[in-house]
Amino acid sequence: MKHVLTLIGKPLTPEQVARAAQLADAGPPDWLVPELACDLPLSGPPAAGLEAQVRAALEGAAVDLAIQPVAGRRKQLLIADMDSTFITVECIDEMAAAFGIGAQIAEITRRAMRGELDFAQALRERVAMLAGFARADLDAVWEDRITLMPGGRALVATMRANGAFTALVSGGFDVFTSRVRRAVGFDLDLANRLLLADDRLTGAVAEPILGADAKRETLDRLLAERGLDASQALAVGDGANDAAMISAAGLGVAYHAKPILAEIADVRVEHGDLATLLYIQGYRAGEIVVD
Repeated sequence: MKHVLTLIGKPLTPEQVARAAQLADAGPPDWLVPELACDLPLSGPPAAGLEAQVRAALEGAAVDLAIQPVAGRRKQLLIADMDSTFITVECIDEMAAAFGIGAQIAEITRRAMRGELDFAQALRERVAMLAGFARADLDAVWEDRITLMPGGRALVATMRANGAFTALVSGGFDVFTSRVRRAVGFDLDLANRLLLADDRLTGAVAEPILGADAKRETLDRLLAERGLDASQALAVGDGANDAAMISAAGLGVAYHAKPILAEIADVRVEHGDLATLLYIQGYRAGEIVVD
């Protein structure tokens, strides 16, 4: 067996598995987690269009799937976006909502994440609207408005337990990535820095802006530092500014993503939580580190 089709659903039924196996001419299912995730071994290289055919055969069921080589399936580097990936919201939108200017900023965010606006310029424009708000207001946003994405702790803890290095690299702000790093257990976090004077936001962000190019450059640097090949990296994100690192990683995952990213990713996760990325790598129930 050189390739595998992985199915993940909540629940994943025997009938769904049987339909996929028949279409893919696959061997018997190997259940990674009962009623949740299984591997279907493929007898040869996957046929062109097999993924789309399996999705169609499942008739819109809430099932995520991945087709990939078995060799090198478990990755040694995780590089991840934060907003709408490892947390359930966009931090800058939550800041704006808390400060009473949510509508103006949220529309700019949506357009930037869809790739319709230059990311750096859109970030500067939104940060300028936040001038005057206090450091204490940022603390309140974290406490009251930020929720971790389900499955994130298990993903990071399990990969680290198996020797992987984990990095949170965000076009958001380090005041939040540093807290997410500690809460989830990442090895490293990198993000943009809001400038303050007298404990209030000045309306500016430190240059250079950490955007799409910087995410890709961070991936390349971490691979070089750890003596890894790009095939050993897993990158996950949801927006247009994640496209460069998603394209460069051996396994690029679009997580509940905007269409522009879903179109180019190796795998798209539309239904499951972040633990889905463990099943895609072949981890079994007894191997997953839980909180």
